Amino acid sequence: MSNYYPPVGFHFRVNLDGITGTENDSKFQSVSGLNVEFETESIKEGGENRFEHVLPLRSKYPNLVLKRGLFVGSELIDWCLNAFNNLEILPSDLVVSLLNGEHEPLKTWKIKNAWPLKWSVSDMSAEENKLMVETIELRYQYFTVE
Repeated sequence: MSNYYPPVGFHFRVNLDGITGTENDSKFQSVSGLNVEFETESIKEGGENRFEHVLPLRSKYPNLVLKRGLFVGSELIDWCLNAFNNLEILPSDLVVSLLNGEHEPLKTWKIKNAWPLKWSVSDMSAEENKLMVETIELRYQYFTVE
């Protein structure tokens, strides 16, 4: 495996457990929401007016947002629409891999128990010549980095 710094951010793959689909189901234009931060609680100490204590509570993860050109016949979209239309919310694990030039993973984010929160497509306009983009927003519990 190549080990260089900094890697490029445009060569990546997304795999959803249980969705085999075609190769196009793992290709996306962008992935966002791979960050974590602490929720905090502020405590004011009696008699001390210069500052307050800020204590960490728990980790907080934002929604994962996947964007790509509209793909007809996608098992991933079938999974999303099944949740929205039939209320069959089936959480699944997701793997986002940053790849090197040989298509091998440099860094991998393993996302636990993702489920569809929102699906949307870009606006249609006869005055513009642009691709239809679908956006999939997923809620998840947490991720680990390998």
